[in-house]
Amino acid sequence: MVRETKVTASDLIAPLFVQQGLAANTPIALMPGQFRYSPETVVEEASALWKLGVPAVLLFGIPLRKDPLGAGAYDLAGPVPTAIRNLKSTLPEMCVIADVCACEYTDHGHCGILEGEFVHNDQTLELLRQAAVCYARAGADIVAPSDMMDGRVAAIREALDAAGLSATPIMSYAAKFAGAFYGPFRDAAGSAPGFGDRRAYQMDIGNRREALREIELDIEEGADIVIVKPALFCLDIIREARDRFDVPICAYNVSSEYSMIKAAGQLGWVDEERLVDDTLLSIKRAGADLIVTYHAREWIGAGSGIEPRRRGGAENNT
Repeated sequence: MVRETKVTASDLIAPLFVQQGLAANTPIALMPGQFRYSPETVVEEASALWKLGVPAVLLFGIPLRKDPLGAGAYDLAGPVPTAIRNLKSTLPEMCVIADVCACEYTDHGHCGILEGEFVHNDQTLELLRQAAVCYARAGADIVAPSDMMDGRVAAIREALDAAGLSATPIMSYAAKFAGAFYGPFRDAAGSAPGFGDRRAYQMDIGNRREALREIELDIEEGADIVIVKPALFCLDIIREARDRFDVPICAYNVSSEYSMIKAAGQLGWVDEERLVDDTLLSIKRAGADLIVTYHAREWIGAGSGIEPRRRGGAENNT
């Protein structure tokens, strides 16, 4: 009764990988329990999440072909727009969020259009504008730019408004740090950079004040929700953002955080179920209103139609 912080299914967003041309769901080796889905089979997984009380999914696309300009990111017949249409026709009340970035669609794996060996910020903005409009037209409830280009929120807001999509909110990855946090994700999405790294446009993990400036800039440009990523390594940023800004704060419990817990659990080194409990509670306690997490379905229950397992009641205090 006196617990100050509680996590419920309604706080969670489940990230899902959608791959064009898949004949069957494909396990992701570095993320046990996670799969790549086709634009059709993703509906079954989202339905299971919906039945368990998870209100939202975040979609990442893996196209059939990639090119230097990431044109697949705004292909209306691509994996994400197709999945959005399928999801909204079957689960109209579920919140479908579309990640907006180029890294899954470029053959070099960087988050934008290259000029030599560097990402050209302003050229990339046009790609992001087109992708955001494409997803919103397909029926996405929210678009979520994760590229970390300067000015992308304002550019996307302008593009959505010009397309008659002014009601589409923007959930911006406002403070996204570079580092070794995303290896399993990049394996899952096939989005590892072909050369170099992303430190030129993602943030230095040592910079707290810069993170708060980036969040403030995105809010000024029109972000409706802001994301801090990675969650467990940035609890201080989440707390300070919650104290300073009056917008919803979302924390992304990233792939490496998920995979470390899964690996330790499989080896019997930790009590995996309790560690996931503590992880989600810690992120919420730090100030997150919403949590993007790969643990969502497993944390609540084993599958569709199965009652959610206990969530921190008196029976745990033995």
